[in-house]
Amino acid sequence: MNFKLAYIFIFLISIGLFSFQIPNNVKKKVTKEIKTAFEVATFSLEAVTISDKDNQALPLKITGKNLYKVIVQHNTIGYAFIDKAPSKTDQFDYLVLFDKNLIIKKAKILIYREDYGGEIGSKRWLKQFIGKKESDTLRYKKDIIAISGATISATSMTKAVNTLLKTIAILHQNHTI
Repeated sequence: MNFKLAYIFIFLISIGLFSFQIPNNVKKKVTKEIKTAFEVATFSLEAVTISDKDNQALPLKITGKNLYKVIVQHNTIGYAFIDKAPSKTDQFDYLVLFDKNLIIKKAKILIYREDYGGEIGSKRWLKQFIGKKESDTLRYKKDIIAISGATISATSMTKAVNTLLKTIAILHQNHTI
């Protein structure tokens, strides 16, 4: 009986230690993108946490492992948001970096798991999101160029960024970020 309790205890401790970390397969890519976008050699990430009550009012749930402050020498220089969005039959991982004024500095597809639609990962297409701010609303095929063969993924990324911008606007209004 004590043997089982020890395993359960170790399992629960492991979940607690790893639940607030970026998955390893994504962490290297996120680190590289932050260093490049913010032109820094070293930085730290601090998870932005939101109470359950405040999270209910948000269009996008902030889990403590998807929105981070990017900190250099005790100063917040921006924010990093990491999430998944649906593609045709799977999901893709993406990153959106904001500067300290909450303007999108970079958008990046981190992992794309489909055979088709990977064109949304192109720098040329993703640069359409740069400069967008919390007050912007993006419309696929109007503000964001359509991609033949990637309609579902491109629409999904546009919707994800719109939802993120709305969430950032609320967090900013509430002085959470």
